[in-house]
Parts: sequence; structure tokens; C-alpha cells
Amino acid sequence: MPSASLAQSTRLVSLDVLRGLTIAGMILVTDPGSYSFVYAPLRHAEWESPTTTDMIFPSFLVAVGISIALSFASRIRRGSTRGELFRHVVQRTVVMILLGLILNGFPDYHLATLRFSGILQRIAVCYLFGSTLYLSVYTPPGEGERRERKVFLVLALTTLALLVAYWALLKLYPVPGFGAGHLDSFMSLPAYVDRAVFGIPHLWPYGTTAGHGVTFDPEGVVSTLGALATLLVGVLAGQWLLTAASAVRKITVLAVAGAGLVCLGLALSPVMPLTKKIWTPTFAVLSGGVVLLVFCCLYYLLDMRQWRRWAVPVLVFGSNAILAFAISTVITTLSDRIQVGAETLTLHKWGFQMMTAWFSPIHASLAYGLVIVAINLALIYPFYRRRIFLRI
Repeated sequence: MPSASLAQSTRLVSLDVLRGLTIAGMILVTDPGSYSFVYAPLRHAEWESPTTTDMIFPSFLVAVGISIALSFASRIRRGSTRGELFRHVVQRTVVMILLGLILNGFPDYHLATLRFSGILQRIAVCYLFGSTLYLSVYTPPGEGERRERKVFLVLALTTLALLVAYWALLKLYPVPGFGAGHLDSFMSLPAYVDRAVFGIPHLWPYGTTAGHGVTFDPEGVVSTLGALATLLVGVLAGQWLLTAASAVRKITVLAVAGAGLVCLGLALSPVMPLTKKIWTPTFAVLSGGVVLLVFCCLYYLLDMRQWRRWAVPVLVFGSNAILAFAISTVITTLSDRIQVGAETLTLHKWGFQMMTAWFSPIHASLAYGLVIVAINLALIYPFYRRRIFLRI
């Protein structure tokens, strides 16, 4: 990769592959043949100690953050104004939120139990705030190192302020009826606010606490502060990629930063648990570091060494990430609704039973998930082949 600004170069293949791996991973972990038979790395953590699966959502947020910097810099260079870009950001945010609500309600659309929050809604909110911040501080390349350092400083201090503020809220804010410092799924501030803002019928139905029923939403209000910090890690990485540094220096700095964030998150975990479901500050730091390290590997293989043939299936997902997410959500829902034969036998259960004729239960469960990934890939591939990329 030349040392010239990425705002003037080709699209980063590594970024599309990172998005594609995220979507493929999301489909795989949400569609096992049976949740009773799942390999440990393909499960979400019950609460603390994140698994590989818990890194999937942070990966998408970091990818969004990198895209914010690269895309906006390129569009401003081509003549777009900040006002035009901000209007597009608002429009895109609204569309993502509406799409998230549509997918949450599919196919019944019972307003009394419609989940208001969700993955797309969280992405939309983080995208709105991250984009607004970046547009307010962006400096075109070539206006001096002092201006560039100022952009990095504002982004870094904002990220730090978010993490410190969220830490203080979790540790010090006296939750009504429970007091301060609780970090569980019932008495923590994020869980309390979710119940108060949305109402229990509108929360994620699997966000339960033993003896209390549904108590929290993993994409809730307060925990979005942690998710936004993770996205800003991506914005900082994207801003660094825009500099005139050599490719070797870029990847070295990002790798060191990623390793540093991982070490920092682990070092602070005894005093602030690594909990993805309320996106604690330590989890935001750790996951941001892990994703940066993965991105560095992809950047080296795909954009520096140009080893790309292996990545075509992943690029299919990454080039139409939102479409792939929407289609996979519909497939997952319908497979649990469509009846095959007996009334209790759904298409999902039937598919898993077919796999158990060939494999042991845990292998059959994984095989079923891989088949669902392949089906989604087949549905998205015609768009990729015809170079149709649906943008919100």
C-alpha cells in the first residue's frame, strides 16, 4: 500500500472482509441446530468473561468507525459539504432504526410486545454520534501535522471521557431501590434504565435473571455508551489510516494500540468485569483491541500482500452487510415458524434431525449452522456478482 492518503486510494478490501466475517459469524452463532449442543467459543458468555462470539458485534462497530473516517474524508475531497454529509447521516440513522424495528416485529408485529432496541438500532445510534463528532473535527489532509494531531486528540479524549463517565455511572450512581455499584443483570444501572424506559414487554425476551424474569436488554440505553466508545476506537483507526505514514508504520501502530487495549482491558477487569451484555468500559477497551489486531492481520494479508482469492465468499457478505443481516434475520425467524409434518416439527428442528443422521449432536448442530450460512451466501451472491451493492 503506498504511503499516500487512503482518501485518494482504492477501497480497503480488509475492511469489507472484516464486515463479511462479522456477518458470517453472526449468522453461524445465531443459527445452531440446537442451542443444547454448541461449542463453547460459539456461545455468548452467560455474563462475565467474553467468548469469541462476544467479539462479533464489536467487530462490526469498529468497522463502522473505520468506514466513517475513510468514507467522509473521501466524499469531502470529492466536494461534498459537511451539511450534506450530516443530512445523509441522519437519513441513514432513521432508516436503520426503522429497519431494525421491522425485523424485530417480523412476522407478527404485535405492538404490545415489539422490542424497541436491537442490533441495527444500536449501530444507528453509535453511527449518528460517531459521524457527528467526526464531521465536527475533521481536517482535510495536508493542513498540517498540528491540525491532524488536534483531530486525534479530540477523538481520543472523547473516547476516554465516555469510558470514564460510563465507569462512574456503573460504580457510583445510586440505582433506586438497589444502590450503587451493582453490575448484574437485575440491579445494575443499565438493567434498571432498560426496564424504566422501554418496559419489560419491550425488552429482549432472553434477557432474563433467575427468579425475576426478563430484566435487561443487551442493546439497551445506558450500555450504548460503551458501544459508542468501541466505535470511536474504529474512527481513530480510520483517521490514522488516512495519514501519509507508510503501510508498515500504519499496521505497526495499530497492532501496538490493539495489544495495548487488550492488556489494559484485562488489567482493569478485576475492578470492572468484562461483560458484553452491559458493554462495560473494560469490555469496550478489550474488544476494541481484539478487533484492531484482527484488522491488522486482514490489512496485511489483503491490502499489503494482496492475498485475496480466499476472501471472495466473505466479501460477498461484507459488500452487502445490511442486506445480508436482514435476510439472515428473516430466514432465522421463518425456519422456526414453518411446520414440517407434525405440528411440533419446525423446519429448523427437521434440518437438525437430518444432520444428526450423519453426525453426533454437537457436530450436527454446527453443520446446520454452516448450511444456513451457505444458504445466506447463495442468496446474496447474485447481488455481488452483478455489482449491486445496496446502501442505506
